[in-house]
Amino acid sequence: MRRLYFLFLLISPFCLLAQTNVSFQSVTYFPGQSLANVWGYASGGQEYALVGAQTGMAIVNITNPAAPVVITTIPGPNNLWKEIKTYQHYAYVVSEGGSGVIVVDLTNLPGTNLIYHSVFPDVAGQGTITKAHALHIDEAKGYLYLYGTNLYGGKAIVCNLNVDPYNPTYSGYYNAVGYAHDGYANNDTLFAAHINAGTFSIVNASNKSSLADYGPPVTTPNAFTHNTWRSGNTIFTTDEKTNAYLASYNITDPADVTLLDKIQLTPGSGSIVHNTYIKSNYAVTSWYRDGIAIVDVARPDNMVVTGNYDTYSSSGNGFDGCWGVYPYFPSGNIIASNIYGAGAHSADGELYVLTPTYVRGCYLEGVVKDASTNNPILGALVELLSSGVGNETTPTNGEYKMARNGSGTYTLRISKTGYYTQNITVTISSGVLITQDVFLVPASLPVELVRFNAGRGGQNTALLSWETSNETDNAGFEIQKSTDGNTWEAIGFEKACDKNLTECSYEFETAELVPGTWFFRLAQSDTDGKITFTEWRSVKIENDRFKVTIAPNPVSASSVLTIHTGQKGPADFTVSLYGDNLQQVLFSKNYTQVEGEITMPLSMEQYPAGFYLIRVAQGAEVNTIPLVKN
Repeated sequence: MRRLYFLFLLISPFCLLAQTNVSFQSVTYFPGQSLANVWGYASGGQEYALVGAQTGMAIVNITNPAAPVVITTIPGPNNLWKEIKTYQHYAYVVSEGGSGVIVVDLTNLPGTNLIYHSVFPDVAGQGTITKAHALHIDEAKGYLYLYGTNLYGGKAIVCNLNVDPYNPTYSGYYNAVGYAHDGYANNDTLFAAHINAGTFSIVNASNKSSLADYGPPVTTPNAFTHNTWRSGNTIFTTDEKTNAYLASYNITDPADVTLLDKIQLTPGSGSIVHNTYIKSNYAVTSWYRDGIAIVDVARPDNMVVTGNYDTYSSSGNGFDGCWGVYPYFPSGNIIASNIYGAGAHSADGELYVLTPTYVRGCYLEGVVKDASTNNPILGALVELLSSGVGNETTPTNGEYKMARNGSGTYTLRISKTGYYTQNITVTISSGVLITQDVFLVPASLPVELVRFNAGRGGQNTALLSWETSNETDNAGFEIQKSTDGNTWEAIGFEKACDKNLTECSYEFETAELVPGTWFFRLAQSDTDGKITFTEWRSVKIENDRFKVTIAPNPVSASSVLTIHTGQKGPADFTVSLYGDNLQQVLFSKNYTQVEGEITMPLSMEQYPAGFYLIRVAQGAEVNTIPLVKN
């Protein structure tokens, strides 16, 4: 029986939604049932949304995007999970709820007299395929790939569509790694996403009876690999996890895959990315509570968000909101599915029709070098002031790569302890790469800094003191504070002392600070405007509710760190080891405290001597402690 759902349409959103370069057309409600993934089909000048609804595949004519028309619903198992793909004039629907592979002949659209049936491909000696979590179709070769089925522990299974697309038949399976949650297949190459293993595999699928790896599995940034999509020599992945990333990889050599870049839509919010699809060097991605995002990936090692539309009223961590998105209609319109809506529609799935304006980002890239040696500089801080672009710290090769949505003129500031800071005016434009190499001049201080100390002042203040000798052309010291050792804020200025003195003493007490570890440095200014930064010092403002100490400190190569939390009773913590700022995570692990302390069996042997940071977090409470390795 074909059941037609009576749906409600809105011509404008129910509330003001955040949007950039994406405009609203309509939203269709599915009363009392959830939505999963979506796909699209176009024929005879008409465009159709194929919607994975709770009770089947709904077909919606969206040729007029402002007034969609529901045509029919192909019944399926009553289940949250539905995935759909098309091949020629057929749609293939799978669900974890059963019904095998539902194959629908779409030839008679826009009529409702569609032919469909369930196929249960037989696997000799194993049984039949009765369910699947996801699917993809290698259109170039005519094969259907099924993921998370009831056979082979959920490993990827291949079915042949060449003989009879209406009746897929078993061809082989990928017998490695384990459960495959999703994947992308094209021209006999499979990119399988192993969500539980946190990896993706690149597989030679030319021989369907013996699929073989091109190289070892690749671990994705958050080790919870949900889906993959290919564009040329780049593969894009999503990790379905809190604060996870859309990531890009160079697969020119599939046996030696390298990470190019990773990006978040709302960093720090906890938002979870879901599915990504590549169109004309844009990654169109569903991002659960953040709706959909358009990421310019024309330079996959320098990705930038250039469009978004928030389809869901809540934000942050949660597996609700936008499940899927489809960007391949000839009109350019996008459809997006919300599992459920909000407010009065909290029990209703939602299908959005949106119109994107695809724009390129503005790219700024270069190398920071030592002006005297021409060698790249490690650890230089690169800032594009007032641009909204996050700061970067240069790696060993001295490279920095920045991008933003929207043209403008900004100040590029590059700083590094022991060098004069440079401020460079740069103008960036949409679709244009600006290359700006920077040569930092080693600083010769006009003052000799005898000491620089930082400690507790009053109850919640820090007291800084320093001494100099032989000051020459010194204008004074700007005092700066930071919570992460990367982003700094000026909090005061001390003028140079009497130039007739050979030795000078300075003291500065901060305003009250919130509990936590604070970092301080001095920006010494010459009378000619040159600026040189001192090394940072840290002060810990105690939180009586969350005290943390570590021992030993300093640490040797073979030491085992013991972390005392001062917490009574059981509690869960995340312990992370960073370099000398909070940009590079060297180690991170979750611990459960039982009786007031955590022993972290972390050997420092692999790390060179120097400064490190230990970050201990319990929910919103965070303590960051400097650690020295001898």
